[in-house]
Amino acid sequence: MKFIDEYRDGIASNKFREAIERITTREWTLMEVCGGQTHSIVKFGIDELLPDKITLVHGPGCPVCVTPLELIDKAIMIASGPKAIFCSFGDMLRVPGSEMDLLMVKANGGDVRIVYSPLDAVRIARENPDKEVVFFAVGFETTAPANAMAVHQAKQLGVKNFSILVSHVLVPPAIEAVLSSPQNRVQAFLAAGHVCTVMGYTEYEPIAKKYNVPIVVTGFEPVDILQGIYMCVKQLEEGRCEVENQYARSVRKEGNLPAQQLVQEVFRIVPRKWRGVGEIPESGLALTEAYDEFDAEKRFAVAAYTAEEPAECISGLILQGIKKPNECTAFGTRCTPEHPFGATMVSNEGACAAYYRYRRHLAKNKAA
Repeated sequence: MKFIDEYRDGIASNKFREAIERITTREWTLMEVCGGQTHSIVKFGIDELLPDKITLVHGPGCPVCVTPLELIDKAIMIASGPKAIFCSFGDMLRVPGSEMDLLMVKANGGDVRIVYSPLDAVRIARENPDKEVVFFAVGFETTAPANAMAVHQAKQLGVKNFSILVSHVLVPPAIEAVLSSPQNRVQAFLAAGHVCTVMGYTEYEPIAKKYNVPIVVTGFEPVDILQGIYMCVKQLEEGRCEVENQYARSVRKEGNLPAQQLVQEVFRIVPRKWRGVGEIPESGLALTEAYDEFDAEKRFAVAAYTAEEPAECISGLILQGIKKPNECTAFGTRCTPEHPFGATMVSNEGACAAYYRYRRHLAKNKAA
């Protein structure tokens, strides 16, 4: 566990905190893109260590959180079918749809299974040729290679009863959507290290240049995050807008080329709707024509279904860094992990869940 001790070291963290304080002369607003980084920031109180001039806001980097309501409803429709075995990672089972969630489908007798790899779903399909096995392919670029491999393997093996419900989203278009918003106040970004491990970071260079924002690829432990913040603030104070790599122990500029090639073979870039945000051009993945037979939306005829997001949930504003979870009047009272309004309160990477777990005292309208 050496790497955990090393990157949670209190002395090293304090040195970066002091360095940030020394170089900060103006007010700056930074956004961490990844929900995993959000949880580390809130858990370890990193934002509370920073100078008052530095504000951290939370971005749309939780793939569970940005999966649109209508796609959850489609998953529920498919999973409720008598011949379906619906496979998913566990964090999707409690994400609320319009009327229920996948865990309720399971409780009502649906064959909903938690798997640890999409390849497990391919195996289940081979073991159950009389069933239709569907895997819920959710995630950013990080999980796309494994999901692409599952589809590729199914085709190679001639597995006809396997398909995927695709909800893949891409980080660079989301950053552009934040920056192009009239409500934007973000001046620099901490980019997600695991995404860049797969994709590299050349995609961020045109964004940094176009919008004049520093982007620092950052890891997930306290020392990583504080160093990433230091690198961002240093650029801002010096008037630079570049892409830098704090997470060099995992990330290379070009990324993982074989993984990228597999993703490009199986998936194509499409517009994608983000929960609480709306449609972002070229921000998602869908199956290419060569793998179209594995598209669960088409196989189960649910592609045309749409649903409206609940008006009371402000997760869209939270995911864009416009509001923080404790600014929601329902936070911690009417909206809790047991009775969530939206996915940001359910997901292990959701900002609302992080605040509920570590900052519940900030809840408004507490009972007297």
